[in-house]
Amino acid sequence: MAEARASSAWDHTSVVLAMLANCHRDPKKHRAFGAEQFHPYRRKSRAAAGVAITRKNIGLLKKAFVDRRTTT
Repeated sequence: MAEARASSAWDHTSVVLAMLANCHRDPKKHRAFGAEQFHPYRRKSRAAAGVAITRKNIGLLKKAFVDRRTTT
C-alpha cells in the first residue's frame, strides 16, 4: 500500500519533471523527454534486457553448461 501511494505521487512528479526538462531542452539536439524517464517505479531495467536466444547463439550456452566435462 505504501509503494502504491509513493508510485501515485511519482506519477504527478514525473510529469512535472518531464515538462520542465522539455521546456529547457534544445529541440535540435535532444528529443522530447517522457514522464517514464523520471519515474523511478516505471523505469525499464537495462539489465533485464539481456540477449535474445536464437539458433545461432544457442551453441554458446551448450558449450558453457552442457558440454562441460570435468577432467580428474
